[in-house]
Amino acid sequence: MIVRISGEDQYRLDSDHEPGLHELDGEVLAALESGDESAFHAAYERLLDFVREGARVADDDLEPSDVILPPSDLSLAEAGREFTGEGLIPE
Repeated sequence: MIVRISGEDQYRLDSDHEPGLHELDGEVLAALESGDESAFHAAYERLLDFVREGARVADDDLEPSDVILPPSDLSLAEAGREFTGEGLIPE
């Protein structure tokens, strides 16, 4: 799976990373639904850090992203418009 973080890079994550990715996505969604801005930012940063642990895709590699995540400075209000009931990472 290739995940792009808007304004940053693309990262390749192996399929064995998907359960952790979905777990973190769920934490972000729960924090968003609670309306707790600090919990949301902490959870979203953990999600982005997890993605950044993947292998960075070279700039000249033109593979499409499977998932595009908003930038790290995403606000709680913006997240409310970006996230759906299923989160950002498709099952």
